[in-house]
Parts: sequence; structure tokens; C-alpha cells
Amino acid sequence: MRYNRWALLISLGTIVPFGLVTKFYGGRGHQWLNDTFGGIPYEIFWILLVAWLWPRQKPLIIALGVFVGTCLLEVLQLWQPIWLQAIRATLPGRLVLGNTFTWSDFPYYAIGCGLGWLWLRALEQQRVVH
Repeated sequence: MRYNRWALLISLGTIVPFGLVTKFYGGRGHQWLNDTFGGIPYEIFWILLVAWLWPRQKPLIIALGVFVGTCLLEVLQLWQPIWLQAIRATLPGRLVLGNTFTWSDFPYYAIGCGLGWLWLRALEQQRVVH
């Protein structure tokens, strides 16, 4: 096993509240934090979850897979069938699928995947030390 699954659960327990704060913060600069910066913890969350589900997978493979997958989800926002709009109208649907395509999200996805990759590398190194 490449990662300590308890460390991954603790990491998920840390990133989820942080990510929710970025989505629901209402103060100064909230639009940027809610709509753009929130892509960073979103990517890290998916990377940690995938690592927890497949703990033998290499960090780079996970990070690249999450980046491609979330970029595809972003492009999917251009498709607006009624049934998909109904899913996006729910809180879980909006959090997972998003609702508005924005080119400016892609750099934040890349930053989030880079940080998620570093996070997994740190967890991997921790596992080697112990």
C-alpha cells in the first residue's frame, strides 16, 4: 500500500470543510473565492478520494486523471439538457458537476492538481519514514 488510509481520511476531513468555506463564504471577494479559487480544494478533494479508493496508484497518475476528469466535467457544463439541469439545481449536483462553464477555472484546476500531487507525495514519504 502506497498511502496510509487513515492519513488520507484525516486529509479528506481537512480539505472538505475548507472547500465548503470557499464555496459558501459571503464576505469581501466572495465571488472570486466561491467561483474560481474553490477549484483548488475541489481538485485536492478528488485526488485524495481517488488515492483512498486506489491506494496503490501513483500520485502523478491520480493527479493527471483527476485533472482530465474535472476538465471534462467543466466542458460538460456547456451541455444543458433538462435532466442534467435538474441535477445541477441540487446542492450535491452543483458541488460535483458545477453549473457554468468558465475558461478561467482551468488554471485553478491545474494548481489544485499540482498541490494535490504534492500532498500525496508528502503522504507517501510519511509512509516510507514510518
